[in-house]
Amino acid sequence: MTASLFGAIGPGSQPGEEDGGDLQYMEMPKGMATSAAPVLPEKENVAGLEAALAVLSALAESLGRSSPDCENAVHDLSGLDRANRALIDQALGEGEVSIICGDDLQTQESVLAGIWRVRQTGPDGRFVRDFVEVGAFPSAVLERAFAGCRNTLAAPATYPISAFNAPPLISELNDRIPLVGPGVGPHVINLSLLPHTEEDLIFLDGLLGHGPVVVLSRGYGNCRVTTTATRGVWWVRFFNSTDDLILNTIEVTALPEVVRAAPEDIADSRQRLLEILEVYQ
Repeated sequence: MTASLFGAIGPGSQPGEEDGGDLQYMEMPKGMATSAAPVLPEKENVAGLEAALAVLSALAESLGRSSPDCENAVHDLSGLDRANRALIDQALGEGEVSIICGDDLQTQESVLAGIWRVRQTGPDGRFVRDFVEVGAFPSAVLERAFAGCRNTLAAPATYPISAFNAPPLISELNDRIPLVGPGVGPHVINLSLLPHTEEDLIFLDGLLGHGPVVVLSRGYGNCRVTTTATRGVWWVRFFNSTDDLILNTIEVTALPEVVRAAPEDIADSRQRLLEILEVYQ
């Protein structure tokens, strides 16, 4: 294996003649809903639901204060009755991003970008936490994303006989992992442009391991983002309408941009929520 062959790594690398083989991906959650516009009741039908309207007003205030440098605002819904929570669900709707984190934490982005409905279940399946987070990405998920993960990849003594680009990729990842943090841009390895074999992908998938977070985003076609068991390393895959893999990347970053609510979208969400609340003034 020549040094020049190993040098073609990362974004901008020359494409190979073959795309490589398919991995056995983590099974995606089947019960997650697609984006749906909120259906709101008439003003005369919200009598007695002042608690829900107060929460929605508080969410608008949190959206106004939201910035990349501030912590997410958390609004607990556990003290509300079913009718008040139903109004909040109606107003927020279901957006394009769904997240599962382990066996007990599920998150659904609302139709208002930057507002996340978060529910945690106990062993019996009942909700033990029910709240709304305002921010670019739910901190409840991010806190768990790499808990207990490894901080580096140990290069094995031997590699599969048909794996030819895995060794330099391990070195590249280990160089970038310590740099992950605030203010550091993502390091993207575009596997779709990188010459590789099926054994390369299978080997990297096994070495990186699987983390607890699975994100399904329909805002950019069909994008599936998963954490690995290696700190700061995410696997990002884009699929077309027939579920064929069209872009396959590994990102070393605190959070991939594809799953992050943009500041301008959060500002737009505030305006839209204020317009909703005007109906009930």
